[in-house]
Amino acid sequence: MKFGIFYEHQLPRDWQEDSEHRLFKDSLKQIELADQLGFDYAWEVEHHFLEEYSHSSAPEVFLAAASQRTRNIRLGHGIVQLTTNHPARVAERVATLDLISDGRVELGLGEGASVTELHPFNLRFRDKRLIWEDAVRCTLPMFWNHGWEYEGEFFHFPHRAVVPKPLQKPHPPLWVACSQLDTIRYAAHRGMGCLCFKFVSLDAAKAWVHAYYNTYVHDQEKLCEYQANPNIAVVSGFMCAETDDEAWEKADGWTFFQFALQLYNKEGPFEPGGVNFWERYQEWKKTPAGQKRSGSELIGSPETIAERLHELEKAHVDQVILLNQAGKNSHEDICASLELFAKKVMPWFQARHPEQEAWKTSVLNRQIQLEEIDTEPFNFAARLKPTKPPSREGRDMVGGVSGRPAAQAIRN
Repeated sequence: MKFGIFYEHQLPRDWQEDSEHRLFKDSLKQIELADQLGFDYAWEVEHHFLEEYSHSSAPEVFLAAASQRTRNIRLGHGIVQLTTNHPARVAERVATLDLISDGRVELGLGEGASVTELHPFNLRFRDKRLIWEDAVRCTLPMFWNHGWEYEGEFFHFPHRAVVPKPLQKPHPPLWVACSQLDTIRYAAHRGMGCLCFKFVSLDAAKAWVHAYYNTYVHDQEKLCEYQANPNIAVVSGFMCAETDDEAWEKADGWTFFQFALQLYNKEGPFEPGGVNFWERYQEWKKTPAGQKRSGSELIGSPETIAERLHELEKAHVDQVILLNQAGKNSHEDICASLELFAKKVMPWFQARHPEQEAWKTSVLNRQIQLEEIDTEPFNFAARLKPTKPPSREGRDMVGGVSGRPAAQAIRN
């Protein structure tokens, strides 16, 4: 399998005057180190107005800076919000990044996480999937058509030359954010790679991988004539240290990642500065739910992590994305973790990746028929959904262009 690292740019309170500056500079140093260590991908999110949880509102700027400090690592938008960005600006920025990075961009596409993010852009939460699909149809042909025009439900674009064009032809590889597991089938249906979160067990991983590839092979319906990208990547909490106890101590705040996003979904939006998310997190950690370890995190010694990676490898996951920058994990611990993992774990799995590619080729050519496995026992998507409906303000909100809703072997 291949390996990536993942950035939300989390910054829990309390803040110092230079906290954001230090956060971004440290993240760039970590990606530079990851490139030197042989990691395959660096993924950066896009979120808006989610203080403490994610201070990554301009990923194209951060990834451009990373492109000039690295040589080989691929630079992933994980994801670009197609609902809050105009299609032409997405195409322009992504193509520029692809040019200055010498063709190393991976293009993940998503809808936006909550009403906290969407409402300020005059978007209705309930419309976000329809807006996303319309934006895909409008945006992607800009990469390969010199002149392009589009008339859709939410976007209309007059005939223009969208420049520059990306170095990768016809466009960078495409991915879909799958924050809810049942979106995995949707990603396959649209012929795009799947960026999803950790599976709770080997059985769950196998079921969802089978669901993805069976849908990709038998029920693919692309939104326009882009190049398909059969890939499934899993994001998992990560910290590698000499012992399990040391790793857990250093990754003590990694579940802040999930806690803060659920809090925004369930109770947001909040008044700016009105909630101290880190304090709320400390209280939650005292509860039984906050003290529970799922056992699927990649947190532990090299031996422990390798054992769990063997399960994902057996399930035929293509890429594992390591979530190291979470909570208040320190820069020094993050770097040490990457170095130890790259030395004692990663080479064994990277060396076997051609076997995964051969298996995938056989599946795509229908030489291997994958068993249909019921995914319902492994679907925890309901836990991640907002518990309250969008507000009346959100339901009635309209705006945008022309009166349309807005773009809306370690073991041995």
